[in-house]
Amino acid sequence: MLLRVDTVTGPLGLLEPAAFWLGADRITVLDVVDRWPASDYIYFKVSASDQASYILRHDSRQDCWELTLYKSPGQAA
Repeated sequence: MLLRVDTVTGPLGLLEPAAFWLGADRITVLDVVDRWPASDYIYFKVSASDQASYILRHDSRQDCWELTLYKSPGQAA
C-alpha cells in the first residue's frame, strides 16, 4: 500500500517518517523503534499515535513509501 508520508531528518542524516496518512486519517509517528537498510530500500519500524505499530518501507530510487506491516494495539508479537 503506497503512503503519503511527512518526513524529518533523523539522527543518522536520513529522511525518517514523522507522520503518514491512511485514507483521510493522519497518523503521527511517536517513535522510530528500529530501522534497517536493504539494497534500495530502508525499513522503519514505528510506534504511532493510534497505539499501533507499523513497518514502513522507503524506496530511495523512486522516492516512494509503502506500508508493509500493521500490528494493532492489542495484538501479540
